[in-house]
Amino acid sequence: MGAGHTHKLYRHGHSPVHRMPPHCKLVAVLGFVVVVVSAPREAVWVFAAYAALLGAVAAVARVSPWFVLRRLVIEVPFVAFAFLMPFVVPGEQTRLLGVEVSVPGLWGAWNVLAKGTLGVTASVLLAATTELRALLLGLQRLKLPPLLVQIASFMIRYGDVITDEMRRMSVARRSRGFEARDVRHWGVLAKSAGALFIRSYERGERVHLAMVSRGYTGSMPVLDEVTASRAQWCSAAALPATALLILLLGWTP
Repeated sequence: MGAGHTHKLYRHGHSPVHRMPPHCKLVAVLGFVVVVVSAPREAVWVFAAYAALLGAVAAVARVSPWFVLRRLVIEVPFVAFAFLMPFVVPGEQTRLLGVEVSVPGLWGAWNVLAKGTLGVTASVLLAATTELRALLLGLQRLKLPPLLVQIASFMIRYGDVITDEMRRMSVARRSRGFEARDVRHWGVLAKSAGALFIRSYERGERVHLAMVSRGYTGSMPVLDEVTASRAQWCSAAALPATALLILLLGWTP
């Protein structure tokens, strides 16, 4: 399976988290996210405990807090949505910093921010400690449909190729004096997007024909077999199990 190059989110290291088999980490993160989503929004201390739990994982993995914080920028759209909820959700009103806001909206905003931030942080830690190729092998080990694994593999492999093509098209436009400044230039950008789609489609056809000519029959050979011991599964289960224990304590009156 291809896509052996590292990505920008990956941080090379030799910590216990880095050495853990990828399918163990995938199951651990999925279990943790499910538990976080199930937590009652009123139990604020539970989310603080979850944040401390992820902080402990980051410390063991030797991933800098600043690295994680920079990658949390991806959740800005969710932050904007959460910011609007206290003003648009109907219900009981209260004053916050001199402004009338909705109490259900405040709880909803907190729910989105807390659970979204924890989920994104867990994903960032997974990406920071696992190479893309290892993630694909882990998905395959977890019996994800082979076609989906192949699609993900090709997306990773050729994502940089398409990005470079976009960059060359942008340079070509600027060399001809084009600068997208207002709505009038959207037509040119739309045509560029169409041209990029056609080029990508044609490239995909050429790649497929090249693979078929080399014996491709719909499945990719597995170059490495990843296995996990019982101790490694237990180590991976520590994250969702601890999160579940915290959740049960949060439900206890």
